[in-house]
Amino acid sequence: MQSFLAFASYFRNHIKNFAHITIGLSKLCSKAVVFEITKERREAYERIKHELTNAPVLILPDFELPFKLYIDAACSQGLGAALHQRQIVDGEPREGVICYISRKLKDSEARYGATQTEYLFLVWALEKLHYYLEGTVFKVYIDFTALESSLNMKTTNRHMLRWQIAIQEYRGSMSIIYKDGKSHTKADGLRRWPLDNVKSNPAYELKQQPRSLSISWKYIGGEISYFLNGNQRVETLI
Repeated sequence: MQSFLAFASYFRNHIKNFAHITIGLSKLCSKAVVFEITKERREAYERIKHELTNAPVLILPDFELPFKLYIDAACSQGLGAALHQRQIVDGEPREGVICYISRKLKDSEARYGATQTEYLFLVWALEKLHYYLEGTVFKVYIDFTALESSLNMKTTNRHMLRWQIAIQEYRGSMSIIYKDGKSHTKADGLRRWPLDNVKSNPAYELKQQPRSLSISWKYIGGEISYFLNGNQRVETLI
C-alpha cells in the first residue's frame, strides 16, 4: 500500500481531494494499525485507480515534444513502464501520463542475472511503445547504473546480442538517466503489481527475442564478426 500511495502521490496535484480520499489507505501504512480492507478503503483504492487512468492525469501525446520513459523491474515480480510527456496545459507546464504498461515475468526470465534483466525490460518497453518512440527524442529513467555502460559491451551471447541490436535503432534519440530508487516511483507500483502475461494484456510477451532477427557469425581476416540477416555486420568480437 505504501508503494501504491507513493506512486499515486506524484499526481496528487491533478487529483481533487487526494489527501481526503487516501486518508484511510494511508493509515494502513502504520504498524500500529491492523491491515484491514474495509468497504470505504476499497472504494478509495478504486477511486484513485480510476483517477490515475483518466484525464487530467492521462494526456494525449504530442509528437513534436520529447517523451519521458520511466522503467522499473523486480527480478521475482514483473516489469513496469510509464510513458510521460511534459506539455503546456492551460498556460502552465505539466507532466502527464501517456500510458502505463506492465507484465509478470515468465519462469525463464525470473532466473536471469541482473544484467540480462536490465536489458530485458528496456527492450520490452521499447518494443511495446515503439509506435510512440520511433522517430522521436526521449529520455529513459532507470534506478540502476550498469545498463548504460553495458550497452557498448562486446558479447558472444546471442541472447544479449539480439537485445543490443534491438536497442541500436534508438541510440541516437534516446538518453539514459539514472534516478535514485527512493525517487524513482513512477513505475515502481507497476512492476510490484504487474498484469498477467496473457494475450488480453496489451504488453504481453510470448516470444523470447525482440522482432525477427537472424544472427550468424563468420571468421574473416582474423576477426570473428556477427552478421544480421546474413549480410549486415553488426559486431566484431575479436
